[in-house]
Amino acid sequence: MSEYIYTAVGTCCKHIKVELDGKTIVNVEFDGGCNGNLKAINRLVKGHSIDEIIPILRGNTCKTKPTSCADQLTYALEEAFKNADN
Repeated sequence: MSEYIYTAVGTCCKHIKVELDGKTIVNVEFDGGCNGNLKAINRLVKGHSIDEIIPILRGNTCKTKPTSCADQLTYALEEAFKNADN
């Protein structure tokens, strides 16, 4: 299992902590952002493959921003997998 902390860009959330077991999402924690929504995202993505989740959440925007916490999560997942010892 690997753990990675990603610095989010352009969102209320400052950091995203990702725990992976291979390509399977074990846990996601957001530092900042909309607490209830981000807890829900964690529950929805747990146990799923990053290959399944990334296409679903990539490109999601928030208000007038070109990104969102969910969109930033997709980048965090990619970085976490790339930096893990698989």
